[in-house]
Amino acid sequence: MIRVVVVDDHILMRNGIRGFLALTDDICVVGEAGDGEAAIHVITETQPDLVLLDVQLPKLSGIQVIEFLRGLGKLPLTILLTTFDDDEALLQGIRAGARGFLLKDVSLERLVGAIRHVMNGDSYFRPTLTEQAIGGIKHPPKDCRSQALLNTLSRRELEVLALMAGGFSNLEIAGALGTSEGTVKNHVSNILSKLGVRDRVQAVIKGLEVGLLSS
Repeated sequence: MIRVVVVDDHILMRNGIRGFLALTDDICVVGEAGDGEAAIHVITETQPDLVLLDVQLPKLSGIQVIEFLRGLGKLPLTILLTTFDDDEALLQGIRAGARGFLLKDVSLERLVGAIRHVMNGDSYFRPTLTEQAIGGIKHPPKDCRSQALLNTLSRRELEVLALMAGGFSNLEIAGALGTSEGTVKNHVSNILSKLGVRDRVQAVIKGLEVGLLSS
């Protein structure tokens, strides 16, 4: 059973998420909080597997909560929730240690899928990022270094990077692109090497920072 804490300053939102998750067989809500300070208390007390955390909270923001818990060495897997599609909040959240980022109007299927993806060790960032980026580079990179990075990645590697940003597993990427899982693994390895990063989350951060991914 995946143990989840829900943090949002609107009780109707918390109730809605709890009700949605109650429909699943493998996810249960073990705690709730309505502000950043209460969130820290509930999370440290319940030690959940995963936290659904609003970005904008009274007292402490969601990102401040992540940073505080990370400083204590008690940061669980975290998916940030937001009302607005905010690139800056996305980047701040990823840098702080969030493993996912979703808009609050997400469907039950996407919410549950995101939780399971993150629990399986993957990242899951807002679907719009993937849906737009997969069509190509929306805005050209702004400087020579970014352009150089763009030139090192093949068209297929850019597509794989965009799907990685959406939290897709290697198997799912293979299905989406009509290729084998082994080929996707090779693409992922090449992407990490070319971007000079260690893992998939860092690859997404770099892609956002230099304009390889658009929102």
